Amino acid sequence: MSTEHTHDDDVTQQAVRDIAEVNAVEVITTAAVHLMSAAAVKLGLAEGEEHLTDLDEARKLITALAGLVVTSAPDIGNQHARSLRDGLRTLQLAFREASIIPDAPGEGPGEKLTGHVS
Repeated sequence: MSTEHTHDDDVTQQAVRDIAEVNAVEVITTAAVHLMSAAAVKLGLAEGEEHLTDLDEARKLITALAGLVVTSAPDIGNQHARSLRDGLRTLQLAFREASIIPDAPGEGPGEKLTGHVS
């Protein structure tokens, strides 16, 4: 057995132990924050990075975020869910503002899950 193979196994086992120590709420909220951050960048909201705007990509990220927030809300508690819903709504409104051709009510990113955002 090579030393490299043993090292890789040790790293994998340590990663599994690290993940096992993190509670589900933290994993869910961290994933949501990553989706929010990526969507904000794709919406051109990152300071000085307006040229990175990609509304098609932003739509996908916001829809994924909506799915995560809506389905996990009962399990993560009101305090966490409220913050995530607020962030999601802000992104949905920013998307609507950035769109040259607005989506019909209820057709914006994630609105099939959250309802119309105005």
